[in-house]
Order: sequence, then structure tokens, then C-alpha cells
Amino acid sequence: MKIAKSIRKISLAELSNLVFASPRIRHLLLPLIDKKIKRDVLKKAEKSYEIPAELEEQYYFVRDLLMTASERMDENLLSPDILKTVFKNFVDNILFKSTKAKDEAYEKQKVEYPRLLLISPTQRCNLRCKGCYAGSDKETAASLDWDTFDRILTEKEELWSSYFTTITGGEPFLWSDNGKTIFDIFAKHKNQYFLVYTNGTLLNKENVRKLAEVGNVAPAISVEGFKKETDARRGEGVHDRILQAFANLREAGNPFGISVTPTRQNAELLISDEFIDFYFKEQKALFGWSFQYMPIGREIDFDTMVTPEQRLYLYKRSKYILKEKGFAHCDFWNNGYLSNGCIAAGRKGGFAYIEGNGNVAPCAFIPYYTANIYDIYKNGGNLDTVRETKFFKDIRNWQKNYGYMQPRGRVKNRLMPCPMRDHHQEICKILKENNVQSLDVFAEEALKSDRYHEQLIDYDEKVAALLDPVWESDFMEQGEDVLSEAV
Repeated sequence: MKIAKSIRKISLAELSNLVFASPRIRHLLLPLIDKKIKRDVLKKAEKSYEIPAELEEQYYFVRDLLMTASERMDENLLSPDILKTVFKNFVDNILFKSTKAKDEAYEKQKVEYPRLLLISPTQRCNLRCKGCYAGSDKETAASLDWDTFDRILTEKEELWSSYFTTITGGEPFLWSDNGKTIFDIFAKHKNQYFLVYTNGTLLNKENVRKLAEVGNVAPAISVEGFKKETDARRGEGVHDRILQAFANLREAGNPFGISVTPTRQNAELLISDEFIDFYFKEQKALFGWSFQYMPIGREIDFDTMVTPEQRLYLYKRSKYILKEKGFAHCDFWNNGYLSNGCIAAGRKGGFAYIEGNGNVAPCAFIPYYTANIYDIYKNGGNLDTVRETKFFKDIRNWQKNYGYMQPRGRVKNRLMPCPMRDHHQEICKILKENNVQSLDVFAEEALKSDRYHEQLIDYDEKVAALLDPVWESDFMEQGEDVLSEAV
């Protein structure tokens, strides 16, 4: 009892440092930390704009990540040296220092600072996957130069107290400039933590050794199912190379996760017990991200999108994986309640997207822009200049109208959080009013196609008919009693 009372008085950051002192101390403290997380969640429910059922789901995600990390330590699959860096950057810098700065900026000045940036430093890729959202291949060579890449990362920390950076591509591990590689970027910005979306084929022992040395990188490796499904989309032999990458990461004690793209053809497989058990229990993934196929990029195919019925099934299974199986697995559309809705366009706690040409889009899945970081820097601006563009402001206004930071009764369906995917008629108005430019030829073709817009709007109506009632029953009709066990 005395220990429990003492635990309540210290910060979660301090607890996180204690929990990795030794296995014995960790196992003694984990239940107490779990209770503290619940209490912190319960306090958030006192705010008029926080929906208790959403907070309950957010708690489960944090719990699963913590418990799975503890299991990986018991299995000697997480290096103690890497863990020190992870918890200094992720817990101290991202969860506490960064969150406090953003809250203060919003409370005092009503200024919204993003938590992270999504950066695609190069469009080059060693694979040519069917339906690639970025349209990447060996021939697309647009890449950020070192000075610009370095300045972006420096500014986000100085201006926004942002210590989290997500890297995508192309294939990020192909990026280089003037003799420097992506590993030099990781080493230069040791205060930040990097989540890197990668096809995994370049994570040989030497490159994984470099990751382990810097200790501030978690790869999220793309899989499409098992060997058959992954090789069918990504190329013969790719799945075997991914399994070898997993083995290399386990040997080095470097945390990693998986990234999947549910389609009409593989949706049920990607959330099956067989799939989850293989990648989380056997291959030892720490986390999983799910990005439902979006009709953007190369070879747009509406028949590849999950059906409305599959989307409902994905939602139900994602809750099961989170609550019952105990794995930190997030679907970026169906689980919009984990982030209080859409996080694009530099929203408080959200992000923006910068690609290899320097164009800045609200999100990788809204492939349009009105600003370019090279032009902004040339004209004396900075990252705040991007955040203050009309295009970004219009999307943030849409987010607020949809319910972000609004009283509970004004919050709309966060099982359909995306303006591009779920409310296409609304994003079309914003795109037109801002006279946007397209990130690639595929986005330009879509923008000019009436048929493209008609198909997405029709899809939205069918999804809403299924998911609106679920949102009401699972979230809006639930009271604070869903968090009662946290008391």
C-alpha cells in the first residue's frame, strides 16, 4: 500500500526509468504503472471534449505497448542501451516535454503545434509494388538535400518542441546526399525518435548494426500477409528477405513493428489470429500499423478498396486485437478515436508531410500542396510559414467543425475521420478553393476526374450507413462508467 501511494506521487517519466532497472523491479512496478495510466486517462475524462469510450481505447493501446515491451525484455530481444535512448526520447521528450509545450502554447496563445512530421526524403525505391501510394520506383530520383533535411528536423524541435519524426518513401534507406546517409541523419538528431516505414529488404546485419548504434529508430516493415501475398505485390523473394530483417533486428535488440495495407483481397487475412500470432508472437513485432488501401498513387483501382462491410469487420477485429489479444495494433482509419480524429495539416499533436521535391502536403494520403519548403526557406520563412498557409488552416477548420476539441455532443463519427477517404465531397471543396497543385501525375489525373470523385463520394455514403450507428452505440452512448475500473 505504501509503495502504491508513493507511485502516485511520481511522474510517469520517472516510473518508466525505474521499470527497466531490473526484471524484478519491472514486474513489481508494471501493475502499479498500469493503474497510474488508468488514473491519468480518467482525469482526461473530466474535460468536456474528451469522450470516455475513446479514452478507454487509448488506454488499451498504451497498456499493450508497455506490456509487450516488457515481454520483449524478458526474452532479451530489446537491448538495454537502446531502451535507454528509447525512453529518454520517447517518454521524456515526446510524451512529456513535447506535450507540455504544446498544451501551454494552445492554452496561452491558441497556437497549434504538430507533434511530428512525416518526411519522405527520397522517392527512390528498389521495389515496384502494385498500387504504391507514392508511385515510387528506381527511376524516381527526387530527394531532399542534406542541408534542407537537417534544417527541417532542427526547426521542428526548436519551433514546435517536436521530437518525433516519421520517415517514409520511396525506400528511406536509399536516401543519401553528398556522402551522407540516413544513418547520419539519425545520429545528428539524437534527441528525436524516428519511426521508419520500409520494405525491409535493406535491413541487412550491417545496416541493423548502425540502427542499434544510434538507438533512436524503430522500423515498421511492410507485409501484405504471408509469403504468397507479400511476394505477389512486392516481388519474388521479398518475404524471405523481410524474415531475415526481423531476425537481424531481434539479434541486435532493436524494436520493430509491421505495416500492412488491407485491401478487398487480403483484409480478413491481415486481422486473423493466424496473421497476428505469426508476426507478434513468433516474429516478435512490438507494434502494428494498418493503412487501408487508398485510391491514390500508381494504378488506382477502386476494386482494391475494402468494401464497407469489410471495413466494419476490420473495426470489430481491431478492437478485439487491442483488448483481448493485447497487441498495440492501430488502423489509421477505423481507429480514428485513438487520435481524436484526423491529425493532418499541422493540427495540435498532429503532423504534416514533406516529400522529396520539398512540397508540403497535409498528409501523404492528401497528395496536394500549395507550399514548397525550398521556396519558403528561400523567402525567409520557416516551418511555421507552412502551418499558417490557408490550405492547412482550411483543413484544421474542417477538423474542428467535425468535432476536434469540441464539446462531446458536437463530435462526429471518428470511425470515419479522414477528409480525403471518408468525406471526399468536403475535401473537394477545400482543394478547389485553394487551387492546389498535385504531388504526382496520378494525383493530378484523380483531381481532374469527375468519375474518381463520384466513386469516392458514393463509397463514403455506404460506409457511413454502416458505421454511423456503430459510432453512436460504441462511443456516444457510453458514459464515464466505461472508465470506472480505473478508480
